[in-house]
Amino acid sequence: MTDDAATLAHGLAKAMARAGHAGGIDDLRRLSGGANMESWLFACAGRRFVLRRAPSAQWLAGRSLTMVDEARLIRLARAGGVPAPDVVVELCPDDALGIGFVMACLEGTADPEAVLASPPALAAEIAAAMAKIHALDAAQADHLPVLDAATGIARLCEQFAAAGGDRPIIALGLAWLRVNCPPKVPLCVVHGDLRIGNVMVDQGHLTGVLDWELAHLGDGHEDLAYGCMTVWRFGRLDKQGLGLTDLADLVHAYRRAGGERFDPARFRFWLIYRTVWWALGCLDMGKAWRSGADRSLERVVVARRAAEQELDLLLLLEDDAPEAERARVLPPAPAASPQPAGEPDAGEILTAISEWLAATVKPRLDGRERWELAVAQNALGIVRRELAGRAAPCDRVMAQAILDGTAGLATPGLLADLKRRALTTLASDMPKYPALARARALWETR
Repeated sequence: MTDDAATLAHGLAKAMARAGHAGGIDDLRRLSGGANMESWLFACAGRRFVLRRAPSAQWLAGRSLTMVDEARLIRLARAGGVPAPDVVVELCPDDALGIGFVMACLEGTADPEAVLASPPALAAEIAAAMAKIHALDAAQADHLPVLDAATGIARLCEQFAAAGGDRPIIALGLAWLRVNCPPKVPLCVVHGDLRIGNVMVDQGHLTGVLDWELAHLGDGHEDLAYGCMTVWRFGRLDKQGLGLTDLADLVHAYRRAGGERFDPARFRFWLIYRTVWWALGCLDMGKAWRSGADRSLERVVVARRAAEQELDLLLLLEDDAPEAERARVLPPAPAASPQPAGEPDAGEILTAISEWLAATVKPRLDGRERWELAVAQNALGIVRRELAGRAAPCDRVMAQAILDGTAGLATPGLLADLKRRALTTLASDMPKYPALARARALWETR
């Protein structure tokens, strides 16, 4: 056990003893994944538990929900019949572990590939859990922040300006949201991150809903839409209902479990809203890395995933454009850089490093370290492709014109230009994103 692991185990032993679980800490290991929080699996007195903690106090500073309040909500949800982890103890300063809490480990896996191999009936179980979350007594959850559509749009606009205000496709999404803001609805508890990857599944059945850090009071249609975003379907482009089924079946299961009547307009609003939200969230990852709040490699790599959401935004919004603009031929793609004939260039050196890592280092690793290696190889690929020539995704003048309403989907040539930007930027940043191939087939064959 390393010194860091020994320190962690010592603090966990103190916390678990406080909760009545005396005994040594065994099999401690960091779990892979988790864009925001750390998760550590361990055993104590013959049972398995998970520590969930923030990477730093600075990382939590801008959040509207504390980890204490998150733990309180999970307990409320569990008492209300929602399949959720059992929170056994919150960390305290004497534990010297930072900020977080410990939960009993649920059976199963959250791995998207394994979860998406489940039968479609799993979607009905997730929909039923969602309906139970929305049925929780909002008065008992008054510690949660409130999000209404109009306030959310205003915050996104502020976030966009703070991020540079120079991404035209995100500006297009913000402009659409302003025009299509729905009226207020009665508030309910919204999980805020209910998707594949945040649910535990064992043998095809739901065992628990994880990661409640984004919970708030708002519109339940936000949860319905968020889990249906392309990015959270992990390549299941033909199954809009969480990547498991079609949307109609998901909605039917939600209604059957007591969920509210489905409103397609509200669903589309929140689908576009959360796509803009995640695009800006990705950009904020880079800011968090620069500030020192979280200096993990994962942070800078996720920051380059904004291009995925820009492509998805155009796929969602283009139906609102005039037919002539939808059918317009795209500008030509940027010319490829010539292959070097002499000494290896920087891109080839990066390729050699990635190949060496795969052949020599990867076989020696497992668990979290193997996952981090994959992140590092992804980062090397991003740099290599950028050196070969990455189209600039930024255009402050165009973005401002879109926000001002002087340019938009009806502006001749604008949609085609943005489509080409999205394709070339994403091909550089995340070329394996499943929707890229679909967008090319739709847009480059016209």
